[in-house]
Amino acid sequence: MIDHARDLVSVREATDRLLTAAAKLDNASVAEPSRLPGWSRGHVLAHIARNADALVNVLQGRPMYVSGTARDADIERDAPRPLDVQLTDVRESAARFQEAGATPADWARTVELRNGVTDTAARVPFRRWVEVELHHVDLGIGYELEDLPAEFVERETEFLAERFTGHAGVPPTRLTDGTRAWSTGREAGTPEITVRGTAPDLLGWLAGRRDASGLTVEGGTLPALPPL
Repeated sequence: MIDHARDLVSVREATDRLLTAAAKLDNASVAEPSRLPGWSRGHVLAHIARNADALVNVLQGRPMYVSGTARDADIERDAPRPLDVQLTDVRESAARFQEAGATPADWARTVELRNGVTDTAARVPFRRWVEVELHHVDLGIGYELEDLPAEFVERETEFLAERFTGHAGVPPTRLTDGTRAWSTGREAGTPEITVRGTAPDLLGWLAGRRDASGLTVEGGTLPALPPL
């Protein structure tokens, strides 16, 4: 059972960690490249803020973004801002998201995200948690996959494994960190491939944040995952 209220607390805590870490930057380092190709740290911070407002739209029944073009333009517009403006925007947009999440609502209802993707309203706080945690890693300022909360790592690994389940281009695959296991790829009675690694390495591969150098593969070659 998804506990949206508990996830909202996790989002708040993750946002506080990000803001505390990012406050140690300066204007020059905000303009430096992040770990996301083509994006500076300013792009990442701008995206985190605009994503909060976009998810407020989702919770309040509006389109997540006016358009994909408008989404990208807003990030490009906001990316060059100085650090203090970036941090204020992240903080204030996060507060708007928390306020929207605290409003009494039917959390079992279906909401629409980008590109026609739908989900239950109750899972929106978890989706926001994903944005904050992974983009904190993307900033490249000392917060690594190994620093992510264990609950988050397990839930996001399960979420991504489910996302690729049934995908025709991904062979039946078993993922394991030696303690837990997840299945993904085409439906089959038994997996064709087993991928082993630490929980952070498995999540990093599934989320496109880490190569497969820390993984071992049995039964074939490492599957090529579709883009997120």
